[in-house]
Amino acid sequence: MTSPTSPAFTVPRLPAAMRPFVVEGLRAARDAGEVLRRRFRTNLMVRTKGPQDIVTEADLEAQATIVKRLNRRFPDHGILAEEGLDTAPGAEWRWILDPLDGTKNFSRGIPTFCVSIAAEQEGRMKVGIVHDPLLKETFLGVAGHGAWLNGEPLEVSRVSRLKAAFLATGVPHRVQQFSTLVTKTFGKFATRALCVRGRGAGALDLCYVACGRLDGYWELDQSPWDVAAGSLILTEAGGRLSNFSGGPFDIFEGETVASNGRIHRQILEVIGRLPKLPQPPRMAGRSRRARRR
Repeated sequence: MTSPTSPAFTVPRLPAAMRPFVVEGLRAARDAGEVLRRRFRTNLMVRTKGPQDIVTEADLEAQATIVKRLNRRFPDHGILAEEGLDTAPGAEWRWILDPLDGTKNFSRGIPTFCVSIAAEQEGRMKVGIVHDPLLKETFLGVAGHGAWLNGEPLEVSRVSRLKAAFLATGVPHRVQQFSTLVTKTFGKFATRALCVRGRGAGALDLCYVACGRLDGYWELDQSPWDVAAGSLILTEAGGRLSNFSGGPFDIFEGETVASNGRIHRQILEVIGRLPKLPQPPRMAGRSRRARRR
């Protein structure tokens, strides 16, 4: 839902130092979104890159579009992207992006997918952008300044009981490894909440919690580009994030619990105490160390 008290978004309202990141990030997201819109429901080459994980020509073209713009405008910045890119990991500023979140949906002509772009400074998220090119919805969060949908300020829902909550989740790529946890947790929520949906685009799910369309969301075995932008947007909209045990949220940990804040404890009670998840293999090494420097 939109906030009745927060101001609408305009670039001049932001500190001058933040404006270039927001402007270029928005342009990059919309450029990539145009690639996806143009390639949607066309004949695409689809390649398997891991168990239950695929990539399409559109992913690669959209990523190249974003990277070209960011490199031209910010040549000293690092970029961590889903499709095999990790540059300048020791840079002060780093962009974390998923050029196409919801690749499986996209590859089958299902209209639920987005572009996700985040900018962090020394490991602290500063800008988050999630763009849905089909609905022409652009979610934006700027640390300390708010969150907006197409320029209108966001606010999380006011639902305070789990049994009245609309929830979402997703299925991890390594589902064989986590099948027991996934099925057990889904079953618990399906019997305790008003509704549970699996939409296949985690960045959008986080934004839907931020704008009140959803009241909560949980997922495991995620990568940083899945949650970096959406997590900032949700936080700036007044929501709450944690790992499965209620501890601090970390985009590299692979555990996401997101809510409007009012039902967060109830969600954690349903999840209960789960075994510690192994670190996603793609995050081992220099990417994580750079964030922790």
